[in-house]
Amino acid sequence: PPTTRRRARPRPPFPRRLAVQVLTLAVILGLGFQFANWVAHLEAGRIAGVRPPGVEGFLPIAALISLKHWLVSGEFSMIPPAGLVILLLALATGLLLKKAFCSWLCPVGTASEGLARLSHRVFGRKLRLPRWLDLPLMSLKYLLLAFFLHAIFVRMSGPMIAEFLASPYNRVADIKMLYFFTHMSALTMQVLAGLVMLSFVLPYFWCRYLCPYGGLLGAISWLSPLKVRRSAPDCIDCGRCADVCPSFIPVDRLGTVTSPECTGCLECVVHCPQPGAIALETPRWWRRPVRPAVFAVLVIAVFFGGIGAAKLSGHWESEIHHEELRDRVQRGLDGPEYGHFGR
Repeated sequence: PPTTRRRARPRPPFPRRLAVQVLTLAVILGLGFQFANWVAHLEAGRIAGVRPPGVEGFLPIAALISLKHWLVSGEFSMIPPAGLVILLLALATGLLLKKAFCSWLCPVGTASEGLARLSHRVFGRKLRLPRWLDLPLMSLKYLLLAFFLHAIFVRMSGPMIAEFLASPYNRVADIKMLYFFTHMSALTMQVLAGLVMLSFVLPYFWCRYLCPYGGLLGAISWLSPLKVRRSAPDCIDCGRCADVCPSFIPVDRLGTVTSPECTGCLECVVHCPQPGAIALETPRWWRRPVRPAVFAVLVIAVFFGGIGAAKLSGHWESEIHHEELRDRVQRGLDGPEYGHFGR
């Protein structure tokens, strides 16, 4: 059965991080409604409105395939490009700012955090699986990551990658993705409902055990120059840092947090009652604390600044003409050339 952490009431999240989460989630929801409206016009035989490229962020496998194509051929695929841009920016945040993408920007991470806080209020404590079960389950996301990396970077040759990127399926993958959510099968709804329930009973179930991209960002975050460090002489051993950590890291017993599960949420830093006891710092050879407000600006600058740079450089908008997509939607996306993913 799940074990528990302290009975302490849920503490309010870091306000600046919450603001970034809410803003990002609002933008994503707005993009979703805009995209659904745009596709509805295509279904009616019209081209109206603007296709938001940001929806390609929900096509991570296609983005990973585009990444290999770019590395192998040197060609930045424009079918479609925004998914690769978002993947590269997520990797950049992992390299520079730990797993900030997970705890500041990812909509699934934001939803998981909301469920975790609701669970804490309902049960009066933070639930966690016993260590002997928790550790093996945590390996699942790395196994899934290894599967995708092997399938794409080992099994798929350069010509296979290029063929997939130019395929009819990839050209309408964003529309197929929309249909996946708007025309869900009973099994799909049951699986999603099961994941929601598991994330309520066992907070961060998807993020902690199943998300392969979280595993990838965690591995990259080992190289991040920023680390959370605890000063033992200044620490008063209140345990609050460990209590608020969403990743169950025993911050109160560590000198430097190196765990790949650290998401850079900074909850341990902002909730520490003792000045100087815990801080996010630069490398030891030039140790300087990074204020949470500065970190928030860096997260926004790296991610949204990167999107702005992609737009200016012409690497954001897909080269696929809307007339082609209208005609494909009009003919139907159920043929064998499109696969069977969707309605």
